[in-house]
Amino acid sequence: MATLSDIGVSAAINILSAFAFFLAFAFLRIQPVNDRVYFPKWYLKGLRSSPLRGGAYVSKFVNLDFRSYARFLSWMPAALQMPEPELIDHAGLDSAVYLRIYKIGLKIFVPIAFLAFTIMVPVNWTNKTLERSNLTYSDVDKLSISNIPMGSRRFWTHLVMAYAFTFWTCYVLKREYEIVAAMRLHFLASAHRRPEQFTVNFHMVLHLALVVVGAQVLVRNVPPDPDESISELVEHFFLVNHPDHYLTHQVVYDANKLSELVNKKKKLQNWFDYYQLKYSRNPSRKPLLKTGFLGLWGDKVDAIDFYTSKIEKLTKEMNLERDKIMSKGNSVMPAAFVSFKTRWAAAVCAQTQQCRNPTLWLTEWAPEPRDVYWNNLAIPYVSLAIRRLVIAVAYFFLTFFFMIPIAFVQSLANIEGIEKAVPFLKPIIEVKVIKSFIQGFLPGIALKIFLIFLPDILMVMSKFEGFISQSALERRAATRYYIFQFVNVFLGSIITGTAFQQLDNFIHQSANDIPKTIGVSIPMKATFFITYIMVDGWAGVAGEILRLKPLIIYHLKSFFLVKTDKDREEAMDPGTLGFNTGEPQIQLYFLLGLVYAVVTPFLLPFIILFFVLAFVVYRHQIINVYNQEYESAAAFWPDVHRRIITALVVSQLLLMGLLSTKEAAQSTPLLITLPILTIWFHRFCKERYQPAFVKYPLQEAMMKDTLERAREPNLNLKNFLQNAYSHPVFKSVDETETEPASQESEQEPVLIPTKRRSRTSTPLPSKHSGSSSP
Repeated sequence: MATLSDIGVSAAINILSAFAFFLAFAFLRIQPVNDRVYFPKWYLKGLRSSPLRGGAYVSKFVNLDFRSYARFLSWMPAALQMPEPELIDHAGLDSAVYLRIYKIGLKIFVPIAFLAFTIMVPVNWTNKTLERSNLTYSDVDKLSISNIPMGSRRFWTHLVMAYAFTFWTCYVLKREYEIVAAMRLHFLASAHRRPEQFTVNFHMVLHLALVVVGAQVLVRNVPPDPDESISELVEHFFLVNHPDHYLTHQVVYDANKLSELVNKKKKLQNWFDYYQLKYSRNPSRKPLLKTGFLGLWGDKVDAIDFYTSKIEKLTKEMNLERDKIMSKGNSVMPAAFVSFKTRWAAAVCAQTQQCRNPTLWLTEWAPEPRDVYWNNLAIPYVSLAIRRLVIAVAYFFLTFFFMIPIAFVQSLANIEGIEKAVPFLKPIIEVKVIKSFIQGFLPGIALKIFLIFLPDILMVMSKFEGFISQSALERRAATRYYIFQFVNVFLGSIITGTAFQQLDNFIHQSANDIPKTIGVSIPMKATFFITYIMVDGWAGVAGEILRLKPLIIYHLKSFFLVKTDKDREEAMDPGTLGFNTGEPQIQLYFLLGLVYAVVTPFLLPFIILFFVLAFVVYRHQIINVYNQEYESAAAFWPDVHRRIITALVVSQLLLMGLLSTKEAAQSTPLLITLPILTIWFHRFCKERYQPAFVKYPLQEAMMKDTLERAREPNLNLKNFLQNAYSHPVFKSVDETETEPASQESEQEPVLIPTKRRSRTSTPLPSKHSGSSSP
């Protein structure tokens, strides 16, 4: 168990690590040769020019202005200067609202920490309960609720503080939910015209889902028809059912194989560029390569000719595959992006039932073109339920079996367990510095290492489930990551850690006393979580700003591959916020803070320092580095709110259980009210504010349409939307050709001739085919 001195050693290590990262960043960021690594966002916006183009030769690579080195922390105030409205214009609403999560952490925990340290810490400290017990404890535990004797009236202090903390947290959450909902509606109303505002996407299988963004809707599960192609069926359906508002549509193609060929060609092109550049530097010697495995053996051939022939062959395959997609009907998926003349019409379509059968022609808002995950549009809708069942089972076993490394991490936190396992190391382990390092630093870094690959695994699972947008993929992966951390990192660490620490007591006491021992021991796990917060939340956040991996990769690409400005731009890796990893990590700190606010308040300053540091670092990264791949207009906020509420309820339930083991029966019933009030508060917020995140008000849509007609009466919306949702690989194959397009209607929609013999899906007769209504 980590003592106060062990925590001090860990704090010193992590503070020095964070300072070293900041110092290295301050030096590297002002070097001209690294300018594209630390300011890529400005280059992508075309608002920054390379410092390598002018001046003396040495100054192109090394900053010779020594005064700039003295201002190595100037980036911190600079990151805070940009006002929020300007930040939204610069980086998008998603990024601005993501930063508000850190501000919520400060708004919640700073007042809570003040109350806890002025009222609760003195109440806990002025007892001798742990000194008179036979439990293993440290000085930190004397500040916790474990130091209160059984049945003491002092528990009323914790009860009152639990109510105060709950009411304050709910007040902050309500204010933020209200603000973010207003920001979202204002952003959607004031945003520039976007294709997703006029489009719907259709999937034609046994069911259909429709997504509308702006005036576009995604439709899935369109019912198959033996007499009409998917494109004709979609057009006919909307000309019949939305005759005054339908504009055009784009069907979805299964182009996954073509996408693989395009990616393969890009890799070959990179090697071709590399050898071409190598030859241009030394024309007297042509580059050679071996054709065997990894170039280790085989015949030596001219590298440029080799890759030229490979690229030519692959280009022919790509053209054949594209022709195959265009000509074969089974390459057209039962999905389409349907565009409307107005946002109002798209909103009506996306938010209403399209067919008598509720499982057909399902509609929802279409993600913006950048947000579409094209590979999953080719997945049949009927297989999604099976895929999600398979992933649910796999996720359960992943979560369950991860308890093994969690138990190993907790064994590191128990020095006696290590000495019993490896007794020959006892003389070394008992050295004070090494012992402090093992107990105060090693468990946190070990847990961090075990979690490195987890986000990638969860993202693969989300992709297998079939979500059709990057934002949906990240939100699902974030949900699974949060549950995983709650079960394994939080509950797993408490259960296994308590077992390791109090193993002797478990063995020698009666079964009736075991719950009491657990109740006393749970607060003592705060020391482990403090070490983890310092490793992940202090040093980890500071390491994020250094961008060591992108820095190395950029310079390797610049040396070996880059020969033009376009190549140099492609070598930049600005990265993104990574909502699927960042937000669950933040939620873990909310959980720890709310659980231990009443139990062990000593943990709160460590969390507050994390929120301060992370807010400054990520604000700088959002302004200068990250290039967000999509914009969801803060659609993730209901998840953020729900997880903080979950953490609040968990903290209340754990406090109830803890007080029940402390013979505080008179105060425990009063705690039952807290979860009930919290859940009622969540339902109120959900009914009041969540509709702004799942529906688009018709009033807002009509206002936006009216303003646009007044400002641009001659706007040709059809041309604007025509290729907005073309699959990217078609543009990669041949920029001059258009995607195999769907049949488009005239500006004034009329009912088209139908080839359908069955009229089960056509509620009105077609005057061109001479059919009559049933």
